[in-house]
Amino acid sequence: MTNNDVLRKIRYTFDYSDDQMIKLFGLGDLEVTRAQISDWLKKDDDPDHKNIVDKHLAHFLNGFIVDKRGKREGPPPKAEKSLNNNIILRKIKIALNLKVEDMIDVFDAQDFSISKHEISAFFRKPTQSQYRLCKDQFLRNFLLGMQKKYRPA
Repeated sequence: MTNNDVLRKIRYTFDYSDDQMIKLFGLGDLEVTRAQISDWLKKDDDPDHKNIVDKHLAHFLNGFIVDKRGKREGPPPKAEKSLNNNIILRKIKIALNLKVEDMIDVFDAQDFSISKHEISAFFRKPTQSQYRLCKDQFLRNFLLGMQKKYRPA
């Protein structure tokens, strides 16, 4: 999955307007323009389409966390320079305050069977032997299940 796909899915699932998207980036300590957001949300085959870099998506996801959970005490979290599916999944989990059982429900909404142990392996440190890389199909099915759960209509 591309970063643009993740951005589009979250925007659609929670029905965010351009103004709300700008606010979320702002909450993540990044000033963006409506034109930038428009270019990031365009279809991949559109000539004006631009790819959103990992760091910008990290700012958005941090803003998403602040919007859903509130600002935490202390310095704001730093945006990662490099993202992978495990980090993206973790940030969405934090933002929506999901427990493992809630995540299983989201996967079930997409008719995707996964166990507690498989999910917990995504959140382990990469140096641990039980660590598992979150492949595109897991993240895609999670985002689609999230869409069914949070935007059922």
